[in-house]
Amino acid sequence: MGEELDRCVEIVAKLRAPGGCPWDREQTNKSILSCLLDEAYEFFEAVDQNDNEKMTEELGDLLLQVVLHAQIARDEGRFNIEDVARGIADKLIRRHPHVFGDVTVGSSTEVIHNWEHIKKIEKEHRKYLVDDIPDALPALFKAEKIQRRVAKVGFDWKDIAPVLDKVEEEFGEFREALLAGDQKNAEEELGDILFALVNVGRHNRISAEDALRVTVDKFARRFRFIEDKYKESGKDINTATLTEMDAYWDESKKIVG
Repeated sequence: MGEELDRCVEIVAKLRAPGGCPWDREQTNKSILSCLLDEAYEFFEAVDQNDNEKMTEELGDLLLQVVLHAQIARDEGRFNIEDVARGIADKLIRRHPHVFGDVTVGSSTEVIHNWEHIKKIEKEHRKYLVDDIPDALPALFKAEKIQRRVAKVGFDWKDIAPVLDKVEEEFGEFREALLAGDQKNAEEELGDILFALVNVGRHNRISAEDALRVTVDKFARRFRFIEDKYKESGKDINTATLTEMDAYWDESKKIVG
């Protein structure tokens, strides 16, 4: 395994070296950020599909991004892949004293508690509790992460009733803004609704990000069914009526789920 990892590092170094690949030599850590996100999402999809071959391929693509980012930094004299590996290895040892030290734990809950305690010590430089949460995170996921952070210091409801009440309150304010024609306020209130719904999901151990993704995929499946039906009938979907499409939609729920 070590030989193959070394070979990967050597290949990327050669691509970046004089006489290597012009495209690779031109890249910066910033220019290839979108590639990192793309590959992460493709691996996410492979896991969802339980496709081992695709998972292997996509993890390889992610590994390439790690190696390439580290090589760019090495070329500029900032850090290298060894520093990256050393940093994560040291962190794993620090945060698992029950494995690499003399701490005893009786459950995964205790493991998480210890992890958070150690992490808090490591992050003492953080000025605010909600700092160090990347802006690039999907909004629903970021909302949940912030809610979890503040909940740790007690800024949270103890039961679900007021959480649900908050959703209804925010929806009422959203409705008022719409009826008043206040576009700016309506946008803000829609954000408040989404934030409140994320909180409902968090209180029930439901990821809003995952839940919405499942619903979007379901909608896409059903609409493909509608399109297929129009193709089979020789009709143009662009001239379809809502009543016709609703009929196919109801059929799709029985057939494609």
